[in-house]
Amino acid sequence: MSHLILLGDSIFDNAAYVAGGPDVVRQVRDRLPPGWTATLRAVDGSVTDRVERQLGRLPADAGYLVVSVGGNDALGYASTLEAGVHSVAEAVDRLATVRERFGEDYETMLDRVLEHGLPTAVCTIHDTRIPPPRWRLVVTALSVFNDCITRSAFSRSLPVIDLRLICDRDEDYANPIEPSVRSGEKIAAAIAGLVISPPGERSRSVIIA
Repeated sequence: MSHLILLGDSIFDNAAYVAGGPDVVRQVRDRLPPGWTATLRAVDGSVTDRVERQLGRLPADAGYLVVSVGGNDALGYASTLEAGVHSVAEAVDRLATVRERFGEDYETMLDRVLEHGLPTAVCTIHDTRIPPPRWRLVVTALSVFNDCITRSAFSRSLPVIDLRLICDRDEDYANPIEPSVRSGEKIAAAIAGLVISPPGERSRSVIIA
């Protein structure tokens, strides 16, 4: 049996936001072939440094890990990102500080995940549906966090599930920041397609690093 483990935050632990509809782990299970199973270890509200705690509860037969975390870290930096500045240079410098701190946290987390020696994939942070004009600011700020995620993954030759491209419609959101049943279907399809398809049959971009 192949055992898929979902780690991270409410992107996977989204039962509270789907009004009784299927959550992501159930949708993933429905797409896996016979002989596969999926277990939820992600916890709503988790930040990057909470993933290590989730790793402590891995089933003995865990065979593949998928991590989606970082959105709550970004929320934690909201006051810094929204603070007034006197110049563009000062604003960029603040973004650089956030990038350095989050990047260190994310890389530490990812190395802890990889210590288990299991095939692993990570997810980017989706763009959200916060109303305009604030949406432009939020998505621009999130690009700093997503750069850290993709760099960390590519430098370790890990596959990336890009939620910015998957959760791309209004109906993909149960509220401005949480995935709906509809986006859960799309996320589940992406995960199942990644873990059960031979590498040559995946629809993917290839990064040479």
